[in-house]
Amino acid sequence: MKNELVSLFAELAREKGIDRDTLQTIIEDVFRIMLRKRFGTDEPFDVIVNPDKGDLQIWHVRQVVEDEELQDPVFEIPLSQARQIDPDYEVGDELAEEVQMKDFDRRLILMAKQLLSQKIRDIEKDNIFEEYSGMIGEIVVGDIYQIRRDEVLVNHGRTELILPKKEQIPKDRYRKGDTIRAVIKSVERVNGNPRIIISRADPLFLQRLFEIEVPEIYDGIVEIKKIVREPGERAKVAVLSHDDRVDPVGACVGMKGVRIHAIVRELNNENIDVIAWTDDPVELIRRALQPAKVLQVEIDEANKRARALVKPDQVALAIGRGGQNIRLASALTGYEIDVYRDIDQREEDVPLEEFADEIDPEVIERLKAIGCDTARSVLRLSQIELERRTGLSAATVREIYRILEEEFEEGEYEEES
Repeated sequence: MKNELVSLFAELAREKGIDRDTLQTIIEDVFRIMLRKRFGTDEPFDVIVNPDKGDLQIWHVRQVVEDEELQDPVFEIPLSQARQIDPDYEVGDELAEEVQMKDFDRRLILMAKQLLSQKIRDIEKDNIFEEYSGMIGEIVVGDIYQIRRDEVLVNHGRTELILPKKEQIPKDRYRKGDTIRAVIKSVERVNGNPRIIISRADPLFLQRLFEIEVPEIYDGIVEIKKIVREPGERAKVAVLSHDDRVDPVGACVGMKGVRIHAIVRELNNENIDVIAWTDDPVELIRRALQPAKVLQVEIDEANKRARALVKPDQVALAIGRGGQNIRLASALTGYEIDVYRDIDQREEDVPLEEFADEIDPEVIERLKAIGCDTARSVLRLSQIELERRTGLSAATVREIYRILEEEFEEGEYEEES
């Protein structure tokens, strides 16, 4: 029975990738627990384990004493009993007897099986935790085996990976059995179990895809300085070349866009703007607002704000759908960017106070608080920008625009969305 147990758990340990020495220690510890349960101590016992051969021997070593001097039968054996085993034994000798599995009741044997299983599972969990902790930031490929409302479960080898809702690309559609690529974002313990979180939404996933598709990045010739993204919608990637002969943007895009297209397909057609990094904040902001053409940039370094001046027909491009382009540009550059229309200052303007009969005075004060004290200064801002900076509702801003635009016959201002 002892050897059957050892063989059983040696096979289990091999399946779980547990090394021989660790298994030997586990088995010895478990049987010493059994001995303490059965005899109250494990001190006079030698446990010898050979997992490779499936062998286990437990020896009970006791000192031979005179029959009338016997005090503790766990540590001592009377001379008369010792001589029944071998007549040559004398007082003071040590006698070693092999302990048989029948010396343990069924409850202890069951306990041993449970302990061995639990210890092997614990070591397997530790091994998984250590292995994947060293893989944080790496891309893994796995198969989807379960789709839940808030997460997708992925098989990677025999390990479960978790793709939470917030780490998914919103446009992605998952099916059981599909192969999926993601980056390992974090490894943590929950109730002793390793919880491995993967991500397709993290900027690091996009960075790793560039490293795979662009040899110059992998080789360190081109460096990714910063990535910002709204997963599945748009991303901006700032790159720098450490070799004057290599164009960093061209290297990332590839011949006829073949490199960037491979990444875009993986990200479900996410738009990716690749720009050349510069330490000049003015030029960086110009590039970050692409595809819009920026006429002028003024920087308020103390407040980390920037004012970008563009032609009226470039405002929509600079801001982007739902303000997406300007948000990403602000995140990339580290400056809160405000976009203004380029309007001929020689044109007639009207103080906001003259609209007090149509616009609520409190609203006028809010507009003046952001530096807009004339009709044209308000109309230089897009409606989205005006909403963001004043906190006014979209309906209120649309009404302000209607009132102010009616003042000018040219109709040069168009609503931005």
